[in-house]
Amino acid sequence: MNAFRAESLSSDTTPERGRIERPARLTAGWTRWLPGLNTLRRYEPSWLRHDIVAGLVMTTMLVPVGIAYAQASGVPGINGLYATIVPLLAYALFGPSRIIVLGPDSALAAVILAVVLPLSADDPQGAVAVAGLMAIVSGVVCVAAGLARLGFITELLSKPIRYGYMNGIALTVLLSQIPKLFGFSVSADGPIRQALGILEKVMAGSTNLVALAVGASTLALILVLKRRPRVPGILIAVTAATVAVAVLDLAARSGISVLGPLPHGLPTPRLPIADVDNLVPILMGGLAVALVSFADTSVLSRTYAARLRTPVDPNQEMVGLGAANLAAGFFQGFPISSSSSRTPVAEAAGAKTQLTGVVGALAIALLLMLAPNLLQDLPQTALAAVVIASAISLFEVSDLRRIYRIQRW
Repeated sequence: MNAFRAESLSSDTTPERGRIERPARLTAGWTRWLPGLNTLRRYEPSWLRHDIVAGLVMTTMLVPVGIAYAQASGVPGINGLYATIVPLLAYALFGPSRIIVLGPDSALAAVILAVVLPLSADDPQGAVAVAGLMAIVSGVVCVAAGLARLGFITELLSKPIRYGYMNGIALTVLLSQIPKLFGFSVSADGPIRQALGILEKVMAGSTNLVALAVGASTLALILVLKRRPRVPGILIAVTAATVAVAVLDLAARSGISVLGPLPHGLPTPRLPIADVDNLVPILMGGLAVALVSFADTSVLSRTYAARLRTPVDPNQEMVGLGAANLAAGFFQGFPISSSSSRTPVAEAAGAKTQLTGVVGALAIALLLMLAPNLLQDLPQTALAAVVIASAISLFEVSDLRRIYRIQRW
């Protein structure tokens, strides 16, 4: 009798349990492609302050870097901000990494310029169309790679390769920012030539002592306040430098380079159109951009996943990167990738989730609409200090020592 009762209960409850679990499985099936929603469901209130502060701090870098890389890619500076706002929002929804920041990148600028320059014929709108199509091609390739589960390729990258990559990035970033810290510029390719160029400028007396004082003070304040995780040191240091330059009028008196007024306007959806004769070079350029951004994002994602002890799906990483590029292409942007300079800034500022990127995107949008002149007195030397402080944290010295002890060659 008991056996019959147990069997009856089992047969009665099994269909009901199946009806309950099936929708959950279906939900888990499609939400796994939207990691941002899963993060939002598990979001802790204590993270909010950190994400907001990190997003505001990152905004001070996103604006000048976006404009600079846009001009380096052969498109108007305002499109660099468009290529920053929309991809950050897209990656916050589709990207699995909580810390990685996407946007215009120096590694892609040369590839984009090589395609845009000969095809645009000095027409800014033509350049935007060509760059937008390249972003769409890159996005389609990355999404296809993620859906085809080609992310396993990143598993072939060993720890020494990742350490070497991060140390190389840190050294490259330092050499690119030291001239700005000293108040001069160096036009040289390669780390050795850059280092020699910096030394020659210093020996020739080209250093702007006021710019160096502002930048060094900003860097020192960041490093000191870094010991207090709850204090937004980067935001305090950048704000202090901006106020000092504005109050003392250092841009006019001492020739300190400042950011200047921002351009106006927000991106609107637009389908980029180019001549049929240009499709082949656009396709080839988009494929090249996809390969470069694929490699950079994979290494950076795995490196920060190991540092923060958080798992990351490389296939979903490719989908997130592709979705961000598609968004950039349809909103007057150009190809983007993960940023090895802005990501450590977000980490150093205390970013916890993808909400940091959303805050940064919304802050840029508000700046363009309401206060385009708010950051016009932000000194470039202070921005260099922020990047240098972040680059210092990228060096993996202890791990290199351990690898050296294991096998010296």
